Amino acid sequence: MRKPLKIITSASAVAVILGTFSIVPQVTVAAEPSVATQGKELSFNKKKGNCLACHQIDDGDMPGNIGPPLFNMKERFPDKTTLRAQIWDSNKNNPNSMMPPFGRHEILSEQEIDKIVEYIYML
Repeated sequence: MRKPLKIITSASAVAVILGTFSIVPQVTVAAEPSVATQGKELSFNKKKGNCLACHQIDDGDMPGNIGPPLFNMKERFPDKTTLRAQIWDSNKNNPNSMMPPFGRHEILSEQEIDKIVEYIYML
């Protein structure tokens, strides 16, 4: 009779231990949006990049038509550094450019420009 009691006691101890693991709250961390997604948000943000004010972008609402449409960017800018330089200071390649020098005038930070480049390069 002692043996079954010992098995029951051991089983209940295991159940208690396992039960403590099951009541530990599960912490889920929200995944940070991808760099390209963050770049899109900056590009569409009227207080930041505001690319839609001048450029047509596939999924943008009410795009402008002052600047060229942002399509086939990998073909137009095979090198990302050239695209980044254009966003940083478009006046270097074209002194008559209407595009603001986002980097030179500190409208956007280095990291923000990098995120926008990642997004635009996918277009």
